[in-house]
Amino acid sequence: MRRIQRACIWLLFGLLTTVAAAQNRKQPELFEIPSIPSSWDDLTEGIQTRQDWRQRRAVLKRRYLELLRDQHKPQQKPALDLRVHEEVIVDGTYRRQLVSYAVATDERAHAYLGFPLSLTGRAPAVVALHGTFAQGKQRVAGLVDNPDKAYLDHLCRRGYVVIAPEHFVSGHRIPKEGPYETKAFYEKHPEWTAVGKFTYEHSIAIDVLQSLQQVDGERIGTLGHSLGGHGAFFLAAYDDRIKAAACNCGASFFRHNPRVEAWSRDHWYVYFKPIRAGLLQKEMPPIDFHEIIALIAPRAFLDLSGLNDGHVPTQRQRLLMLMKIMEVYELEGAPQNFGFYVHGRGHSVAHESRQLLYGWMDTHLKPPEATKTERVSAAKKKVTKPMESF
Repeated sequence: MRRIQRACIWLLFGLLTTVAAAQNRKQPELFEIPSIPSSWDDLTEGIQTRQDWRQRRAVLKRRYLELLRDQHKPQQKPALDLRVHEEVIVDGTYRRQLVSYAVATDERAHAYLGFPLSLTGRAPAVVALHGTFAQGKQRVAGLVDNPDKAYLDHLCRRGYVVIAPEHFVSGHRIPKEGPYETKAFYEKHPEWTAVGKFTYEHSIAIDVLQSLQQVDGERIGTLGHSLGGHGAFFLAAYDDRIKAAACNCGASFFRHNPRVEAWSRDHWYVYFKPIRAGLLQKEMPPIDFHEIIALIAPRAFLDLSGLNDGHVPTQRQRLLMLMKIMEVYELEGAPQNFGFYVHGRGHSVAHESRQLLYGWMDTHLKPPEATKTERVSAAKKKVTKPMESF
């Protein structure tokens, strides 16, 4: 027994010695800050000043519009011809309308509009974009499916005017082939892209908001989840009227993505049909998502993503991409307008994510006093008698 006790003592001593050595390791390189090189460095390569960036930005904007094939959109926006089809009061808190408006000479989009009943002046507004769901605008209004994604309902209760437009292959405009089938679109517009189409239509949703007397046209934001998430940064990069944008669980970028062909698949929902031949030949498009998102700077942008949402190695690249985008915001002198949050909840809009999304809108679209904190004043302090001793 004593031998066993002595052996245990020596074993414990050996373990403690090893731990102590590890805690007191002499590794001078740990006092240094290593650089983190990555393929995302091309965003700011050769950029030294804000003026340098502005020149690079102009090039990237042209590349972005070419990716969208923006030159093939309608030559002129039609008159909105805004129509109200139904109206209800929700919980005595806000008015919700089902509306439609023209997006082409022969095409109308439907959307839900929400107006807080407590409005006393012009309010900030949000374009709330839905994901790949057949009745997406109904989900954003909180009428069907997952209430975590009922942004119109949530934001109207926070004092925003909200428009929830339908995606052009959903809701009232589901093609005969089924939801999110883009075959008929490309037959009608062979040179355009689905992303160009929905981004153009979402810019018309901004027109709708700016036409309303209840809206402050200088305080408009956009947010969404999944398809609506990358739709939010596509829109903010396209239309400078967006002052704050937030992407929740948007899709992966072109590079470092083994599923990149899905951006130009040959069936169902085809985002960018013209780039398919290049992708099949391992040719990257002339612009990637870090460069598109950087077009938003210095306006506010927030990215929320799950490390376990999709292909994990690709999602980890997202962090390197976002750190590089921060450099552009620093060049623009607006680092406070950029942020990201990474979690392990997969493809979700969990409670904490919603708080960040809505808090981001509050910070960047509401007056400073709306988010200001205060110390407790003497008048507010509760006076209590000291406890009697027994």
